[in-house]
Amino acid sequence: MKFLTSGKVKDVYEMDDDNLLFKFSDRVSAYDVKFQDEIPQKGKVLCKFAEFWFEELDLDNHFVKAQSDTEIIVKKMQMLPIECVVRGYFYGSLVKRWEKNELRLLDGWDPNWGGTKYTRLAAKLPKPIFDPTTKSTHDVPINRQEAIQENLVSAEEFDWLSVKSIEIYNKMASIADKAGFILADLKLEFGKLNDQIILGDSIGPDEYRLWSQGSYQVNEIQDSYDKQLLRDWLTANGYQKQFDDARQRGEEPIAPSIPSEIINKMTQRYVTAYERTTGKTL
Repeated sequence: MKFLTSGKVKDVYEMDDDNLLFKFSDRVSAYDVKFQDEIPQKGKVLCKFAEFWFEELDLDNHFVKAQSDTEIIVKKMQMLPIECVVRGYFYGSLVKRWEKNELRLLDGWDPNWGGTKYTRLAAKLPKPIFDPTTKSTHDVPINRQEAIQENLVSAEEFDWLSVKSIEIYNKMASIADKAGFILADLKLEFGKLNDQIILGDSIGPDEYRLWSQGSYQVNEIQDSYDKQLLRDWLTANGYQKQFDDARQRGEEPIAPSIPSEIINKMTQRYVTAYERTTGKTL
C-alpha cells in the first residue's frame, strides 16, 4: 500500500490500480487553518458517517467497503474541480456575501428575498439553492456561467450536479429531521468513473452544518453538532480576524490552542450526531 497524500482530515493510500484507502484522523481545521489539537473520536465518527451516507443515498458512488473503524476503501476516479454546496438556510458565508451585495451573482438567489424574513440569520430559505465553489486553498463561490467559461464542467454537467446535489440535500435533510436535527447546508464532491459522474470523497459533520431542532431560533447563533462550534469560538475570540489579517500581510495564520471544554464538547456533539442520525451506537 502506497501513501499518496495527507489532507486536512484524512490520509489517502493507493491500494491497487482500482482502489484507494481513506484513513480518517482526529485532526481538525477551521477557516482553512490546521490545528495542533485533535478531537478524540472524530476520525471514527467521520468514517462511520461516510459509510452510512454512501449506503443510505440512492446514487452511484465510489464507496467499496469499510476496512476498520477509521478506514474505508473507495474506487479511484477523476474528481471534478468544483465543490457542490447546497444551502437551505441563511447562514455562514451566505450572510457576508449578502451584506456585500454579492448574492446577485448566485444562480439560485431570488432578489426578492433580500431585506425580508429570508435574510435574517439562520432563516430557512424558500428552497435549497446550489452554490458551488472552486477547489483551492480558499474556496471561491462560482456560478454557472463562470464554471462553464473556466472549463471546470460543461453546461450539461453543471445542471446535472445542481439537480443531484439538491436531491441529496433534501434526502439527507429528511433523515436529519427524523433524528431531531436541521441540515442547514451541505458540501458534496463528485468525480468521473468510466465517463459516468458519481458521488465521491466523504460525507459527514465536516461537510455540513447540523443544528438541534429543539434550540433552533432565527436571528441566533445555532446550537451546532459539527465543527461550527470551533468556528464560533474562533470568531468570538477574534481569531478569525487574526487569520484574515495574517493572510493580507502574506503570512501563514497561526492556530491557537483549542480549550479543553471546546474539544470535549465537540467530541460529545460528533458522537451524539452519529448515534441519533443512524440509530447505531458508536
